[in-house]
Amino acid sequence: MPILDAHTLELFSRSPDQTRRLGMRLGALMRPGDVICLQGDLGAGKTTLVQGIARGWGSLDAVSSPTFVLVNVYRRPEGHPLFHLDAYRLSTLEEAIDLDIDSLIQEGALVIEWPERIAAILPPERLWIHLTWISEEQRSLLFTPVGTRYRHLVQHLRRQVLGVVHAVGR
Repeated sequence: MPILDAHTLELFSRSPDQTRRLGMRLGALMRPGDVICLQGDLGAGKTTLVQGIARGWGSLDAVSSPTFVLVNVYRRPEGHPLFHLDAYRLSTLEEAIDLDIDSLIQEGALVIEWPERIAAILPPERLWIHLTWISEEQRSLLFTPVGTRYRHLVQHLRRQVLGVVHAVGR
């Protein structure tokens, strides 16, 4: 169990709908240039969370796992894309480099499933969310922000979900 600091947030979801609602809150706080990394085993709820993120982003596009196509794109009505990358099937870092992640980030926001496989080429500042399967309906989500932008994002999310600014250490 990691030691939580004032910037880290741990939430528990008791259903896929609750995971989607949490994603909607996060997606509504996101802006172009954001990088969200979703780490967790198969069945941990990564794609379910992305369904909510895309809806909160403002997209009405259907969300599915991009495991075989690598990148799905979900658009806001005004056009800013949310890129959904699944790094599970990438064999080498060179394959990830060929996806030109920097241009995706410049054009819109980026959500990455299995980010640990390409961590070496990710921007140093990002929001890392570790999803853990607890039971059939329950998941743990550990939000670890890296950088000022993401600390503020998690602080806003904490305020929305829990009604407090600093749940730990205050």
